[in-house]
Amino acid sequence: MTTTAATDAENSGAHPLFAQALRELGLDEVVPLIRRFPEATRTAAEAAAALGCELSQICKSLIFAADGVPVLVLMDGASRVDLELVRKELGADKVTRAKVDVVRETTGYAIGGVPPFGHRTRTRVLADRSLLGHETVWAAAGTPYTVFPMTPRDLVAHAGATLVDVRESAS
Repeated sequence: MTTTAATDAENSGAHPLFAQALRELGLDEVVPLIRRFPEATRTAAEAAAALGCELSQICKSLIFAADGVPVLVLMDGASRVDLELVRKELGADKVTRAKVDVVRETTGYAIGGVPPFGHRTRTRVLADRSLLGHETVWAAAGTPYTVFPMTPRDLVAHAGATLVDVRESAS
């Protein structure tokens, strides 16, 4: 990414760490697509309402602790993660939601703004197959006010994710 593109990424409202990740991944074309909202889009429902898209088109980036080790799960906004399926997928004894400080320490971002890639530390990433049901999904760009679009396959590839089935079934 050129210096101008780097400045554009930061001017878009994207978090500087995420702007750097876009630069390093050669994703200059994503920068002009970043959308910034005056109101927080911290939840999937808020983001979908702001964008005028389906809730399932939002990609949630959720950090869990598998036997105490952080793991990122990418899930569509209309679904919930089944912790038992994540536990089985990882071969872990116990999977829990990560605490707020662990999320920030692991990713470099606050809850509600965690993007699917561009994190402070490298973690294992699982992506639920439900994301593949859309041509485009929207994910946080490092802040609770910014989102960006990407094809699900590209998002999964840039996140270094393994495709899995960890969605909670409707009961």
